[in-house]
Amino acid sequence: MVSAEHVFLEFSVAKLRQYLARIHACLERLDEEQVWRRASEASNSIGNLCLHLAGNVRQWILHGIGGESDVRRRDDEFAARGGVPKAALLSRLDETVRGACELLESLPQQRLLETIRPQNYEVTVLEAVYHVVEHFSGHTGQIIAATKAMTGSDLGFYRHLSGAAQPPPPPAGHEIP
Repeated sequence: MVSAEHVFLEFSVAKLRQYLARIHACLERLDEEQVWRRASEASNSIGNLCLHLAGNVRQWILHGIGGESDVRRRDDEFAARGGVPKAALLSRLDETVRGACELLESLPQQRLLETIRPQNYEVTVLEAVYHVVEHFSGHTGQIIAATKAMTGSDLGFYRHLSGAAQPPPPPAGHEIP
């Protein structure tokens, strides 16, 4: 019998991979300037959001749950105004999400109720995973909206709901095992 804990972890991993694939699809449509474009000084670029997502996943999952060193420099994620090519942004995000997914896939279910302290918040491992997936979802939505605004195109993520036979495949070469 499959446990709720197993379903939670499996679904969390699937969502992180899905959001990552959507971020890849967005960045493939954008040039370097567009990746770092800000609508205003009060907003973040897609590049900033990619750095921020990698930092958050690393701090909450790899550090908080996995015990890796906390090397995050959160302010730098938002201060960047370019200088990191989109290929490097995606590589950093891929590596971080891959590591987080591998950790979650091998996580003993009994650890879900263990208390951890990422970013000075006292939470259970389950709460940390939930936070990361929810956080990743929100910023993925921002990246999608910005991409649509800059390109004027439908990204096709929900084309399958409009009568098309199948959902769009992930971009070639960007499947995360």
